[in-house]
Amino acid sequence: MNRATILVTGGAGYIGSHVALQLRARAERVVVLDDLSRGFRQAVLDTPLVVGQVGDRDTVLEVLRTHGIDTVMHFAAWTVVPQSVSEPLKYYGNNTCSTRSLLECCLEAGVRNFVFSSSAAVYGIPAGGIAAEGTPPAPINPYGTSKLMSEWMLRDVAAASPLKYVALRYFNVAGSDSAGRVGQATPNATLLVKVACEAAVGKRPHISIFGTDYPTPDGTGVRDYIHVEDLATAHLDALDYLRGGGASTVLNVGYGHGYSVREVLASIERVAGKRLATREEPRRPGDPPALVARADRIRSELGWRPRLDDLDTIVRTSLEWERRLLRDPW
Repeated sequence: MNRATILVTGGAGYIGSHVALQLRARAERVVVLDDLSRGFRQAVLDTPLVVGQVGDRDTVLEVLRTHGIDTVMHFAAWTVVPQSVSEPLKYYGNNTCSTRSLLECCLEAGVRNFVFSSSAAVYGIPAGGIAAEGTPPAPINPYGTSKLMSEWMLRDVAAASPLKYVALRYFNVAGSDSAGRVGQATPNATLLVKVACEAAVGKRPHISIFGTDYPTPDGTGVRDYIHVEDLATAHLDALDYLRGGGASTVLNVGYGHGYSVREVLASIERVAGKRLATREEPRRPGDPPALVARADRIRSELGWRPRLDDLDTIVRTSLEWERRLLRDPW
């Protein structure tokens, strides 16, 4: 079937590039929009790329109309929690205001489906460290608030127009493409698995453990780590759901169980076969003690079936990617 084209904003970044890869693998027509400020041209591979900003109305409208876009998958955003605390307006401008502009363009161009890259950061510190979709949002940092505000805009736009959406609230994304084609190459990354794997291959002298006095079993933060390929598949499932007439919805994407920082580091040491130098540091602002998904709804509503729910597998693909970057830097 000849389908309309899908626009992937931020498709040269970590998650967006994995989604574009899976879309292309099933013969979808895809165009990437990325300003390459944090993404990489190499990550797009042979997918058509438009270099530009999501907040640039003229560029976005031209892309939507020229390529006959009927679905937007929106990943373009800044995602560093501590930076959002120190520079909040930067995050509200780049994440929330740019999403508003993008939605306005989508309405003008008649886009029908919208899949949004949201975040578990909208929950803040949920009771017991576990968040379901019905858990009241209470973000504790501007990054989480910027995502929640975008969700609210989507909700209201969908109520007033034919546009339908799925907002996917990610938990902690990690891992890389199993075939080694794309991965996370962001300089000065802050995601634990990425940073620790960099330390394992000698790119960093040590790994910092931020907070050892949390009310968790070993005192370090607990997170629900999800392999990026399973997360990418959730976006394709969301697309199929919307194409099949599904109603607008918000869904968690996680495995439903968590690992502490120390457990993640132990996995990396196990897979890498070497000890990591660690430093214990104070807690970072904006970090909750524990955040784990209750993720039954995405399985029942979208039929999502994760394949890579194994911490060592997540770590192994991350480590292989870091070793590739040593040989072939991006």
